[in-house]
Amino acid sequence: MRVDILLLDIVVVLALARLLGMGARLIGQPPVIGEIVAGIVLGPTLLGDVIGQQLFPADLRPVLKGLADVGLVLFMFVVGMELDQKLVRGRGRVAASVSLSSTLLPFGLGCLVALWLAADHDQGRTLPFVLFFGAAMSATAFPVLARILTDRQMHRTRLGGLALACAAIIDVLAWTVLAVVVAIAGTGGSGQWQVALAVPFALVMFLGVRPLLRRMVPAYEKAGRLTPNLLALVLIGLFASAWATEWMHVHFIFGAFLFGAVMPREGAEKLNHEILERLEQLAVLLLLPMFFVVAGMSVDLTTLDLGGVGVLAVILAVAIGGKLGGAYVAARLQRVPGRQAAALAALINTRGLTEIVILSVGLEKGVLDTELYSLMVVMALVTTAMTGPLLSRVYPARQVERDLAEAQRAAAGPRVDRRVLVVVEDPDEVEGLAEIAREQAAGDGSREVVLVHLRPYPAERLEVGLGLSAELAEMAGTMAGLERLAAAIRTEELPVRVVSRFSADVAAELPGLVAGAEPHVIVIAPTAPGQAAVRRAAGRRVTLVDPAERRAVQPAGKDT
Repeated sequence: MRVDILLLDIVVVLALARLLGMGARLIGQPPVIGEIVAGIVLGPTLLGDVIGQQLFPADLRPVLKGLADVGLVLFMFVVGMELDQKLVRGRGRVAASVSLSSTLLPFGLGCLVALWLAADHDQGRTLPFVLFFGAAMSATAFPVLARILTDRQMHRTRLGGLALACAAIIDVLAWTVLAVVVAIAGTGGSGQWQVALAVPFALVMFLGVRPLLRRMVPAYEKAGRLTPNLLALVLIGLFASAWATEWMHVHFIFGAFLFGAVMPREGAEKLNHEILERLEQLAVLLLLPMFFVVAGMSVDLTTLDLGGVGVLAVILAVAIGGKLGGAYVAARLQRVPGRQAAALAALINTRGLTEIVILSVGLEKGVLDTELYSLMVVMALVTTAMTGPLLSRVYPARQVERDLAEAQRAAAGPRVDRRVLVVVEDPDEVEGLAEIAREQAAGDGSREVVLVHLRPYPAERLEVGLGLSAELAEMAGTMAGLERLAAAIRTEELPVRVVSRFSADVAAELPGLVAGAEPHVIVIAPTAPGQAAVRRAAGRRVTLVDPAERRAVQPAGKDT
């Protein structure tokens, strides 16, 4: 093995992946599109066998695949951590209906297409081929979908929350079905008894390992940071879980995903946030591009003939029609308005990196041949690339603005005689706010307290579809702190509402949010972003209270 060629390969892979990723973003596409195209560009489709063998010689390919597999382990761990029951809370029935329909319909249609293709492509393994093809058709990329929603600010709307809930459920369904299919396609003979250990292993992870992992939370809180020992413990557990499922002849990605799913949630938001920050950078910038290249080396479109174009057209029609049709019909049956149902279907149709991972598993296990694998990769690219333009068509920016305005009006709440709005800078630093809120809300008539917290999220987020994980972790911790404060204020006569979300510009957005709530008293610290603009917008209609001094800094005027 030549180390100089290996280092050159890393330079080429990283440079091209970053370049095409930025190019994809410039044309309004998720950067993952550019990353996947970079892998195809470096494969035999464009470079050919001669140049490809010089740049990526045979003795280096196992090393590159090893790096790709490590990146895949980290990515699947992140996907497992991103899935949280909070995403589904309050949307269970609609999300479950849409998820099942948008999974089962493309799965069934995919199985029918696989039966049609079996004679030429099943390699003598018809059952696993048919089941795997159906599973590949039914996937949805939760990470890419989350990134699309955050870029359009749709994660703050009811539709965005429903889409996230559906994608989370589809992810669990897809990985479960895929695990079963891979187990069926696993080695025979002496390996079968190991496959039977997969279900007991999952139970041990949830019932035994998860309680042990919760013990990291007190250690993290005592240290005040993610120590090398804690991170090493997580990595040891992660790779041990991945090894276990690989040994069982399922696949290492399921062990990595499972370990992410059993990571503690309640009270561990900051810990998980730091873990994700550390691992995402390594996975996104170095190791996942290696995975794209290894996946792209197996894509060869130079041999595509007229018959292959016909097969590709059928695959695209079934993949797109199954997802869009299944999601739209189920959403309409649940009385989701037509435009929102169409937007939901467009979002769920995106495949992204999730599909590439599934296809790579099929190729590795010998369920897919190279020709069909190449066509399915094209399908993954098309369905992901069409999501943005289709969404803009059926759900334009003006509709998103109306949804955000509706959410703003809902946050204002009903008319009351006295509304106290408390701007919370830091949910972890709320000493004295409960008492101040009760004091300011005292009096006769209908009363209400509204807790408002806006938290900035970084403009530059991770590119490969992982752009919501940190926000979700922060939001979970924020909501927990605000709910504790609300519980300390709330009585039978004094209701408390919580308004919390992320903002690109807190100082600019806070005055509008405050004005929309129409408060009679605003409790805000002089250090709060946008405090001066809030005072100017308040005029003489409200009383502003400095929580540090517990005194009015602007006298009450006549309520309007």
